[in-house]
Amino acid sequence: MNFVITFSFNQNLMQLKTRAFIAAFLAALIYGVSFTIAKDVMPFYIKPYGFIVLRVVGAALLFWGISIFAVKEKIDPQDFVRIVLAAVFGIALNMLTFFKGLSMTTPISASVIMVTTPIIVLILSALILKERITSIKVFGIFIGLAGAVLLISYGRSLQPGENPALGNLLVFVNAASYSLYLIIVKKLTDKYNPFTFIKWLYLFGAVLVIPFGAGELQEVQWQQIPITIYYKIGYIVVFTTFFAYLLNIFALTKLKPTTLSSFIYLQPLLASLYALFVGSDSLDAIKVVATILIFTGVYLVTKSNAGKMQKIAD
Repeated sequence: MNFVITFSFNQNLMQLKTRAFIAAFLAALIYGVSFTIAKDVMPFYIKPYGFIVLRVVGAALLFWGISIFAVKEKIDPQDFVRIVLAAVFGIALNMLTFFKGLSMTTPISASVIMVTTPIIVLILSALILKERITSIKVFGIFIGLAGAVLLISYGRSLQPGENPALGNLLVFVNAASYSLYLIIVKKLTDKYNPFTFIKWLYLFGAVLVIPFGAGELQEVQWQQIPITIYYKIGYIVVFTTFFAYLLNIFALTKLKPTTLSSFIYLQPLLASLYALFVGSDSLDAIKVVATILIFTGVYLVTKSNAGKMQKIAD
């Protein structure tokens, strides 16, 4: 009897983890495609900060609307501090640096730099969660960061943008901000249903980003925007913001931050395939070398952490 109960519990747990992995993969797919789609919209049709306001306010309305049908829970007053911090690092700083950086660099460079997020998560986990970092992890971290520094300093493209070096740096800041967000929001996902706090997360996020982008949003010439660009704007608001954040929050209820962040490894591949397919970017020697360095670092870090992750996360 105990064996049957244990087997049933393990089977249900495996099904939940499988759903979490599928959710994380779908989020990575959405993000991978969004690198190029967002680049088509800005800065020509909508400037980066104005696009962020449109994105966050639109998603906030969607989250508050769907929360009507979600589980009703009351948030402890002290947890609002954590929600505000999550909004700062997961929405405001995260999006402001990413969109501004993407408008100044290229989709492939931005997506490769984002691969440093799992490495940053491990560093922050050691500092905040007091997890042990081995020598091979440290070596992997420096190899991966070397690749990011190479891209930041010497990134090149056929369509370099107004300032590729600064753009790459801003995307790197975005990666660090998102890494901290994963650690901050994990305790919320362990305590509440995602719909309970994500609507507040986006409400606070909207308040934070409106002062930065309201002026740029007012400059948009809506009547001059082609219908195809409207579709791409809709994709960023509905899929990249609403669905991708919801999928990641769901995945984080069943996975550790280090496990979820590892799905970002897929983004350079997916973004590069899409960008090359539509002809919006190109590969060169610098990107190839930087990619190899970053993936080597990521491999060393995850290999070193595999045993522990299997026990506590997987």
